[in-house]
Amino acid sequence: MAKLTKKQKEAYAKVDNTQSYDLAAASALVKDITNVKFDASVDLAIRLGVDPRKANQMVRGVVTLPHGTGKDVKVLALVTPDKEAEAKEAGADYVGLDEYLQKIKGGWTDVDVIITMPSVMGKLGPLGRILGPRGLMPNPKTGTVTMDVAKAVTDVKAGKIDFKVDKTGIVHAAIGKVSFDAKKIEENANELIQTIIKLKPTTAKGTYVKSVFMSSTMSPSIAVEVKTV
Repeated sequence: MAKLTKKQKEAYAKVDNTQSYDLAAASALVKDITNVKFDASVDLAIRLGVDPRKANQMVRGVVTLPHGTGKDVKVLALVTPDKEAEAKEAGADYVGLDEYLQKIKGGWTDVDVIITMPSVMGKLGPLGRILGPRGLMPNPKTGTVTMDVAKAVTDVKAGKIDFKVDKTGIVHAAIGKVSFDAKKIEENANELIQTIIKLKPTTAKGTYVKSVFMSSTMSPSIAVEVKTV
């Protein structure tokens, strides 16, 4: 293990690994133990008691964080000409179709979210090998394939994120920045946790939410006590 710096040692000393913190305490603590020189992201890692290999236990969804993510989300709207003005007015950073399909084919993926229309999905299919691994492939379930392009762009810009359990049974998501006050971090985290709880598959047996850890960029992880109400 790499040698810890003085500040890192101080941060680890402030986290009691023998206990779980309630969301309010964890949200305040994550701010206290973050000592990087940039505005670090605050992340949640939620381990679920599901088997992601089974289709009926896949946990996936979207949530609009009440205070946004704190990140300037770059949105590409792949739309037909009649929808371009609508997408631009809603705040999309890049708007168009064929020229951006060519750019993606060449390896360009400098965006955070791609929003498109049902009629365009056929053209995106061949780009799945590029977009899929980067989590950029639009999906009707996450609201990124829709005729209401303006609403989809507005929602994403306002803090709507999509999440998906990975093959190890963990949902990873960024829920804010350490520059947020602790209450906003707490409320964003609670919104994500409660949304995931509501999505519990009927086929999942035993403990559903096994653990929740909060951390920021390069900080220790804080065990969070989960309340299901």
